Amino acid sequence: MRATLDFLLNDWLAVESLTARARFADHSRETFAAVLDTCQKIAREKFAPFNRLVDTEEPRFDGQRVHLPRATHDALGAYVGSGMLAASQDYGLGGMQLPCVVEMAGNAFFFKASVAMAGYSMLTAGNANLLMAHGTPAQIECFASNEFAGRWFGSMCLSEPQAGSSLSDVATRAVPDGAAFEQDPLGARYRLKGNKMWISGGEHELTENIVHLVLAKIAGEDGKLPPGAKGISLFIVPKLLVEWGGAEVPAGPGPFADFAEGEGAMRRAILTERNDVALAGLNHKLGYRGITNTLLNFGEGRFKPRGQAGAVGYLVGQPGDGLRCMFHFMNEARIGVGLGAVMLGYAGYEASLDYAKQRTQGRPIGPGGKDANAPQVALIEHADIKRMLLAQKSYVEGGLALALYCARLVDEQKSGTAEASAEAALLLQMLTPIAKSWPSEWCLEANSLAIQVHGGYGYTRDFAVEQHWRDNRLNMIHEGTHGIQALDLLGRKVLMNGGAGLALLRGRVGATVERAAAVDGLADHADALDAALSQLGHATQAAWATGRPQDALANATPYLQAFGHVVLAWVWLELALAARAGLDTDGARGEAFYQGKLAAARYFFHYELPKIDAWLAVVASRDSTCRDADASWF
Repeated sequence: MRATLDFLLNDWLAVESLTARARFADHSRETFAAVLDTCQKIAREKFAPFNRLVDTEEPRFDGQRVHLPRATHDALGAYVGSGMLAASQDYGLGGMQLPCVVEMAGNAFFFKASVAMAGYSMLTAGNANLLMAHGTPAQIECFASNEFAGRWFGSMCLSEPQAGSSLSDVATRAVPDGAAFEQDPLGARYRLKGNKMWISGGEHELTENIVHLVLAKIAGEDGKLPPGAKGISLFIVPKLLVEWGGAEVPAGPGPFADFAEGEGAMRRAILTERNDVALAGLNHKLGYRGITNTLLNFGEGRFKPRGQAGAVGYLVGQPGDGLRCMFHFMNEARIGVGLGAVMLGYAGYEASLDYAKQRTQGRPIGPGGKDANAPQVALIEHADIKRMLLAQKSYVEGGLALALYCARLVDEQKSGTAEASAEAALLLQMLTPIAKSWPSEWCLEANSLAIQVHGGYGYTRDFAVEQHWRDNRLNMIHEGTHGIQALDLLGRKVLMNGGAGLALLRGRVGATVERAAAVDGLADHADALDAALSQLGHATQAAWATGRPQDALANATPYLQAFGHVVLAWVWLELALAARAGLDTDGARGEAFYQGKLAAARYFFHYELPKIDAWLAVVASRDSTCRDADASWF
């Protein structure tokens, strides 16, 4: 994987060019490589050896405490000690001012080694990044800085048992906290009451505090909650209350002192009593067992902070602005989920590749058929095994390229010229549903193929590929299900700003087609992608021809699948151009490396891209089969 990562970062995305910008001027290709070396080492030594352990010894609640294997504490301690939680942050926050694309490449190693344990850090970074964008200076200094330092971890609390993905139906309520409402330096203070479900990282003792970001509705003077999503607000609800202000005090050793250098930064956050946040139970999942998944009760009265029932929460942003703020977290998390799906697929691909090279079975078919007296050959010599390996390779390497491209857009948005920043932001909005959903579907398929390559052995717990599949199956569900991503893409993203995002994407793809059309061996791919792009445009127009959302959105998921395949074909054409350049200049990675990339691109164009015909046919015709099916028919 490391060779492919270096190829994507250096040969394709040219990340070294970012060092010409003031924010990244202290870095070089060598410092980027050193970060990847460190991440690879920690992931290999602290995460990967214990991935099976945290799956079989899943979190346990004894009624008082949640118990996790010691390996989880050690792994997260090593991660905190590496500084990766704040890798892309300012030096003043203890960060390295790394480009987001390098940070994401480093985190890829942890997702591949143990996606469940790595989930704690992903949630914490996303939580803190939201506060950086929408929190007050005091909220940033108190909560975000302690999260970036790894003293506190974070969670996001959206779903509720009765609402699921329908966030407009959340029933958690918030009321002003009496006389303290306007007086707390951490912001307007409320008391929350409600229940949240499916909260990853919602309870543990890995760190001294947990910062929950909670969606709730502020009750009106009549005591009623405002209807719809526009009434949702966002609150910081810490597990332990914080006294904030006054003289600075030493941070203290903290839970991960053995892994961090020095005594820690100065801070003014003093932890006091338990907030009214109680663990109601743990959810027992098919996969992702190495991270706690919780049902949390807010304000049930088990704890009475400052003598009153109700969980203390601090308003983030303005009342009713909760979803807009939370989507900062969710969009970042969606790209992270996509990367996690990619790396689970990658782990399965590498395992099945090794198995196919070592396992001998069957004999080759010659001109006269099979020779029973000939020695058995390795699985990888069979055409159908090569088909499954090429499929996995095209899915996982293409998915990794897409995730890193999105991270590169984040860097452009934050450090590019005004025009480049605006374009990057628009393109990132278009690609986020794909970056989350496409790997979740197709890298899961890669895991299924990895099991198939192993045969019956793959279906046992003696090999890791079954766990990879179980872990990956969650990714089509959390952070917005597959169907929600489809509705977002066809119902919002392709229409926003009069179709400006779609036009920008078409321009980028068209430029790649034009470059590839002049390269020997890639012209056919260029023609196929150009035709697919036109087909996608026609289907988009046809879907909305009646102007009725119920007509267009009935087939949103096939549209998402086709759109994703067109995007990945574009990515693979870009990678093929980079591979051809490497071959033409006798690149240091070796001919076999570049030929492998070209073979994966051929596979995608010959076997995968043609699938869009069936998907787009029902979109363009506004097929009503699913929409009109009566519930009684089932």
